[in-house]
Amino acid sequence: MASRMAQWGNDLYLGRRSYDIVGRRRRWFMVAGVVFLAATILLLTLGLNRGIEFRGGSEFTVQATDGAAQQPAIDAVTSIEGAELPRVSVVGTDTLRVQTSQLDDTQTQELAVALAAAYGVDVSEVSSSFVGPTWGDDVTNKAIRALVIFLALVALVMTIYFRDWRMAVSAIVAVVHDLVITVGIYALVGWEVTPATVIGFLTILGYSLYDTVVVFDKVRENTQGVTDQRLYTYGELSNLAVNQTLVRSINTSVVAVLPVGSILFIGAFLLGAGTLRDIALALFVGIIVGTYSSVFLATPFLVWLREKQDSIRNHTADILHARAEAQAADPDAPAQGVPARVGALVPGTHLGNRAQPKRRKPSRPDGRASS
Repeated sequence: MASRMAQWGNDLYLGRRSYDIVGRRRRWFMVAGVVFLAATILLLTLGLNRGIEFRGGSEFTVQATDGAAQQPAIDAVTSIEGAELPRVSVVGTDTLRVQTSQLDDTQTQELAVALAAAYGVDVSEVSSSFVGPTWGDDVTNKAIRALVIFLALVALVMTIYFRDWRMAVSAIVAVVHDLVITVGIYALVGWEVTPATVIGFLTILGYSLYDTVVVFDKVRENTQGVTDQRLYTYGELSNLAVNQTLVRSINTSVVAVLPVGSILFIGAFLLGAGTLRDIALALFVGIIVGTYSSVFLATPFLVWLREKQDSIRNHTADILHARAEAQAADPDAPAQGVPARVGALVPGTHLGNRAQPKRRKPSRPDGRASS
């Protein structure tokens, strides 16, 4: 099995085997667009379940509860005049977290006593904290500001590194795609968005960007001097780059998803670690979506932008026209040419064995070079 995978990866890298990912970009654009639209609709209709850190309010933690049933907490909160319907979550196996609207000191004391009585514990086992709406708004504004600054820096750095603003735009499109879909999943499942969740969002943006940069680096290497040759189009050489990095993208994603999946399903669901759940879902969804976007969205979108350039468009048209003429002259010739393979694009740019350093022949005892 391992040998077959290695052979498959080697064939992809050399071009002996190729998947036409770039050539079928409309299909991938349609898939990405439908999922993106669905995530946007979820965000607009369902909205995000913002944590208390963002909306403000009062939070109570009840320790050593018997079975951690949620209904007694709901009944205790509704008995306090002016308190809104609470959000109750289980932390671990014997701790409850109760969040409600902002309460004054008297209401806070009354609710602490009610919760203690509801679960048969001492009042000292009930802790309370308060988050003001001003602080929550400040956290929200800083989170949005951090995202905007991140995207701006990404665009600047990639433009400088690749010397091509189209690569920066394509990477930003992929990153925004990953972010919106991941946030849409949070709107769908209704889990709270906490500061830990925001950290997860920023982390997956970095992961998606890293994967995209690796593919773009190979695209740049393959397409250097593309207009000086008449064998392959820009899209075909970019498709070769995607195939060459496909195995790496899959392996990296699997290695990253397995531990995150363990944190999500074992740590969050089985052990009840709420904080782990907040960040693990963002990472789990983001890694999967980011892998898709780096392979099926970023590079095809880059090719779509580059083919709007006159030089690339004319070069592609010339190659396709030459292939059509060759097909007309020889019906047995491949209509679409041959898949792009590893090798020099322009004849003479690679010297083969002549590029190897010359070794001096050993001298004979009389000082003359041996024949």
